[in-house]
Amino acid sequence: MNNDSPNNPQKNDILVVDDTPDNIRFLSTMLTEQGYNVRKAINGQMALTAVQAVLPDLILLDINMPGLDGYEVCKQLKQNEKTNTVPVIFLSALDDTEDKIKAFKVGGVDYITKPFHFEEVLARIKNQLTIKQLQSQLKEQNQQLKETLNELKSAQAQLIHKEKMVSLGKLVAGISHQLNNPISFIAGNLDFTRNYIQDLLQLIKIYQQEYPQPTEIIKEAIQEIDLDFISADLEKVLGSIQAGSERISTIILALRIFSRLNESEIKSVDIHQGIDSSLLLLQHRINQQDKDLEIEVIKNYSELPKVTCYASQLNQVFLNLLNNAVDALESKFTKGFPETTKPTIWIDTELDDRTSVLVRIKDNGCGISEEVKAHLFEPFFTTQPGGKGSGLGLLTSYQIVVEKHNGKLSFNSQVGQGAEFIVEIPIELVKLSSSRSPNP
Repeated sequence: MNNDSPNNPQKNDILVVDDTPDNIRFLSTMLTEQGYNVRKAINGQMALTAVQAVLPDLILLDINMPGLDGYEVCKQLKQNEKTNTVPVIFLSALDDTEDKIKAFKVGGVDYITKPFHFEEVLARIKNQLTIKQLQSQLKEQNQQLKETLNELKSAQAQLIHKEKMVSLGKLVAGISHQLNNPISFIAGNLDFTRNYIQDLLQLIKIYQQEYPQPTEIIKEAIQEIDLDFISADLEKVLGSIQAGSERISTIILALRIFSRLNESEIKSVDIHQGIDSSLLLLQHRINQQDKDLEIEVIKNYSELPKVTCYASQLNQVFLNLLNNAVDALESKFTKGFPETTKPTIWIDTELDDRTSVLVRIKDNGCGISEEVKAHLFEPFFTTQPGGKGSGLGLLTSYQIVVEKHNGKLSFNSQVGQGAEFIVEIPIELVKLSSSRSPNP
């Protein structure tokens, strides 16, 4: 949490701009006594120069000044990217509604009419500094959330399409390290942000109670921003941010399970965990916005012992097979296969003779033609359009299952009826002295 808060104003810098020395002297003395750092400018040009030299936290700005008047000063500040976020409170003897409207139109956040009570000025300063701080925090958090989501989307895309296992561990390790800190920051500041907003809304309610007859300008402002809607919707917005951060944390955990970070290469693992983490990484493809294309996943898990295996590599097999099943379903249900049935993937696991585990991944997609079957495990062979597939997915899966685990990878399929791939893995890993050629 930033220490530069209105409750700790020693670091808040306020620029007072007024061509009347008595006004500057009075405001400077009173604000300094309140712990603020005060700078002074006696005309508009000096104010612009002072702001460029050191950016203040807030500006108290008179309107009638020689040379550049307050309106023009505020207008130039708001046109400059460096200074447009500095809140400007107008202090003026002008009391006409048109003058106040003009002040807000050029970018002022508040308007105080002279002669003023210092307590009122102080209260409005604190209010604007609080708003500025909250806006800054929310902007930073939203930017971090946006960057985090972009990084995560990029990471998922790489994990789904990148089939070489050499760099997978390093990639996931880097992603997890980079995402954990900003997600923790967002989650840790949400409660503070929620409390600050509730305090501000309570302050507004108190103002409404104490001043039940607001000016026309305030009425128009309340109507324009729809204050009731904002008050009701803010909690929903914060809830969405919190849900998003929790979702990202869940996906990071899935990445860790998928790649088995910081674990030995060979390990006894729960096969179901690897399948579930692969499904989670494919959720953006399984849960389509078009409900007719949304894929139903039916899992029938048997009670299995832990399997000693190359865990991260076996997870890559499940990801490849599930990804191919999604491709087959999309091809069937979007390219000329009119069906009333729902796109579905079935995942069954069972224990075979107490020595091996069977994982069956079946879909009701377009199926595999006899011509394609003959080349299915050949390197660089793919049925995907150019640039969409490397042709290494099934070959890599075969090598992992057969050559590294002494298992079996087979399939059954009919055109138009879908396909089923069966992975058979020994419960205890037995390393092979030589490799075998793909021959399903």
